[in-house]
Amino acid sequence: MITIDRPYTGHVSPGSNPQQRDIPGARILKLSVGRMDNNCYVIQDAATGAALLIDAANEADRIADLIAQETPGKIRLIVTTHQHADHWFALKETHAETGAPTAAHELDAPPLPVVPDRLITDGDTLEIGTLTFHIIHLTGHTPGSVALALTDESGRTHLFTGDSLFPGGLGRTTNPEDFNTLFADVTSKLFDRYGDDTIVYPGHGDDTTLGAERPHLDEWRSRGW
Repeated sequence: MITIDRPYTGHVSPGSNPQQRDIPGARILKLSVGRMDNNCYVIQDAATGAALLIDAANEADRIADLIAQETPGKIRLIVTTHQHADHWFALKETHAETGAPTAAHELDAPPLPVVPDRLITDGDTLEIGTLTFHIIHLTGHTPGSVALALTDESGRTHLFTGDSLFPGGLGRTTNPEDFNTLFADVTSKLFDRYGDDTIVYPGHGDDTTLGAERPHLDEWRSRGW
């Protein structure tokens, strides 16, 4: 039996219990896996039970146990946010265990251990039960990084950003051109599009909101990371 911690704080760590956030029309399960403290998310539609898994990052056995207990037979799709291996170490096993199709951006698909069943790009939507996830392509951390935006029944948006946006800054880039591209994408596609109450669920570490990060955009641009 897996213990699901509530209330939800957004802070999980390797070996800790997963946490559950209940939102209007859905619930979000957050689990930290692996020594790099990767976040794995399961988002389940309250109306149908259908669920989406974001980043089968590591510890396939723990992911399988969580799914078996909380969403057995309900995973409809596994999305990999980007090509870095720490975000897909458990993808092959999780795909085999669940039988769920997989999805990733075309530019980040080649390194993955499973050929994606669906290639996703900017502006695409994913229908999971009654939930609609909007795909946002953010170039810079990797060529094909994506974020997923879910707006709940109350009108509040939940952003799953992979390694493109964290509390305190953008994801790692290796040259000024990639930083400038990522900064432009995050600014125009996230901060200019969604409100301050939008919750950000990153690929590592704690959650944040766009409102908490927005005052620091000029600082990020000046420092270049």
